Amino acid sequence: MFRSTIPFNVYRVVKRLKTDKPVATATKKGTKVYETRSTEREKAILVGVVRSGESRLDVDDSIRELALLADTAGANVIEEMVPSMQKVSAATYIGKGKVQELKEIIDETEADLLVFDDDLSPIQLRNLERELEVKLLDRSALILDIFARHARSATAKTQVELAQLEYIRTRLTRAWTHLSRQKGGIGMRGPGETQIETDRRMIGMRISTLKDRLVKIDQQRTTQRKGRSDFTRVSFVGYTNAGKSTLMNALADTNVLAEDKLFATLDATTRTVFIAQNKQVLLSDTVGFIRKLPHRLIESFKSTLDEVREADVLLHVLDGSHRRFQEQMRVVNEMLKELSALDKPTLLVFNKIDAIGDPQILAALKDEYPEAAFVSALRGIGLADLKTRVLDVMESDFAQYDVIMPVTDQKAIAYIRKVAEVVSEEYMYARVPYDDETHAVVRLQFRAAPKFTEDIEPLIARHRDLKVVEEV
Repeated sequence: MFRSTIPFNVYRVVKRLKTDKPVATATKKGTKVYETRSTEREKAILVGVVRSGESRLDVDDSIRELALLADTAGANVIEEMVPSMQKVSAATYIGKGKVQELKEIIDETEADLLVFDDDLSPIQLRNLERELEVKLLDRSALILDIFARHARSATAKTQVELAQLEYIRTRLTRAWTHLSRQKGGIGMRGPGETQIETDRRMIGMRISTLKDRLVKIDQQRTTQRKGRSDFTRVSFVGYTNAGKSTLMNALADTNVLAEDKLFATLDATTRTVFIAQNKQVLLSDTVGFIRKLPHRLIESFKSTLDEVREADVLLHVLDGSHRRFQEQMRVVNEMLKELSALDKPTLLVFNKIDAIGDPQILAALKDEYPEAAFVSALRGIGLADLKTRVLDVMESDFAQYDVIMPVTDQKAIAYIRKVAEVVSEEYMYARVPYDDETHAVVRLQFRAAPKFTEDIEPLIARHRDLKVVEEV
């Protein structure tokens, strides 16, 4: 059964897969009626297309992923249809002949749900619903459903609701074909068009409210991140179900939700982690990526994905046991490029190495990716090496400083000690040329991350004229 996180007055145009809870529906008077549905999982048929020039292997992999999405949403996949076509049909996606064949399969299997691997246009949805008389979802709608199911915090629920409303706004027409929209002409403009216009206006108002709310959330998150600017920020990125949350728990000794299913984590979680003695970083776990991720979700989850945009180091977590991890790596890199984060210092982390059955495969991976870390978050394998490699990446572009500062400039000295790694500290005397006055100074040799250069330079620039004196 489908339900939605959006207000009940637009329930009639949103459907979400959910089989185990009461469902609210709207009446004309605006009251809610709750119906209890069976907990029986819905029977789903998956539909995809191998276009001219596409690899059957790539499409089959996408269909397998779609099956995992359907299972996560609460459906049992009972059949698949993946025909080869020169191009998809603008009217029905798979063409009239395949629609008729699909209708026969639905009748034979008594399927409740059709899930398409690509996004369908409103026209395709309307035509297919009319021909097949069964519930339809495209890939974006299914992913939105899973996000709505897994949203826990108020922020995540707001982000998902906005994405849902943006999705359904262009698909309202299929909900009102039973009204007088079927006929045109003078005097024939009935309540169908009026209702659609009303729904669009209501949804538009709700979208405006949610966007305003997310602006405030973004401002709050920005303020929180400013308070953490003195720390090095490390963020996990990766394909969904690569084990990011499990790795977060292993490194930070925390209890972030980690489940063997897609999109178990939607909210960004940040913890303090020691990667070496007296060396702390802020480690963030964010939402995972997937191929064909709806763009509206990326826009809605801006405040969450800002953890990636503003990170100093990215840990790109890969499922080392997945036979097509390189394709998943490509998808994640495309998403990072869209987030303007592809050029950040990045460490590849191959997780789940305990699930790689052949030692030769693991050895070949290590030869191919010598700079990567190889871990098993579940069994705690390779975590010490991972911390060492994170530290190496962090310090690879550190700037070296050798400065002299008056001991009276305690504010500047304290800031340097806070954000930099002080290598040596020596006290002496110095004076400014053409000035007989001698000052007690400290000579600091330290290393600091490039992001602190803008703050450090003004602090040391005002003391550049100081020259050490041998005797007082």
